[in-house]
Amino acid sequence: MNTIDYKLTGKYALITGATHGIGLSICRKLASLGCKVAFTARSLGPLKDLSKELNDKGVENIFFQADALSEKDCNKVMDEIDSKWGRLDILINNVGGGGRWGKDNIEETEVDVWKEVHQKNAGAAIIFTRKAIPLMRRNKWGRVITISSRLGKEGGGRPWFNMAKASQVAMMKTLSLTNYLVRDGITFNTIAPGGIYIEGTGFEKEKKDDPEGFRQMIDKDYPLGRMGTAEEVANVVAFVSSELASLVNGSQITVDGGQSKAY
Repeated sequence: MNTIDYKLTGKYALITGATHGIGLSICRKLASLGCKVAFTARSLGPLKDLSKELNDKGVENIFFQADALSEKDCNKVMDEIDSKWGRLDILINNVGGGGRWGKDNIEETEVDVWKEVHQKNAGAAIIFTRKAIPLMRRNKWGRVITISSRLGKEGGGRPWFNMAKASQVAMMKTLSLTNYLVRDGITFNTIAPGGIYIEGTGFEKEKKDDPEGFRQMIDKDYPLGRMGTAEEVANVVAFVSSELASLVNGSQITVDGGQSKAY
């Protein structure tokens, strides 16, 4: 049987927020395709568990305990990657969240919530991307992929989350139009997942608290009759990370089974 050669063997990849959900699936996928992987998370235990899993499979890896809300932590990760590897080929700006932060009542939600959600999503992506670019330019090749959301391109959700996700999309699109970067072999793209069912998240709680209501919501809002999986997002990320996607630049690729209403 023929298999696709993604030409990722020996590439160096950093995945932020990589010990759970979409980030974890992306990390495992890129590792399975031959990448050496670095990854971040806030909690040390899950980082060590993932590192052991990868070590057992013979995958070269390094991990960093870092908080996306800390500019110092983000900068330190990139400085240590430069020191240890001296290069970076793939950056997956996955760390984010905050879609359930704040209150339904906009006026009762503090400005700090807006600021923190923006920093956790767009702010962290700015720091990691800015410091990854020089490492990629050294070898005239790179992939910067930011995990946004379908809510970054259409209404719905809470405004601070939508605003932060839209900021990520705008950053990637603008960088993709920057000639000196893309002509050095670097592409910039956004992946916009829809509802992804991940254990330990709000969706799991909704399903447990109101199984029938959850089923009706899925039937109403999801054309496929189901939510997506983190692995399905990782599969798309793997392609966009690869040499095969050399003409994919400045795209926002929606991975939602048709859930979004926007074109």
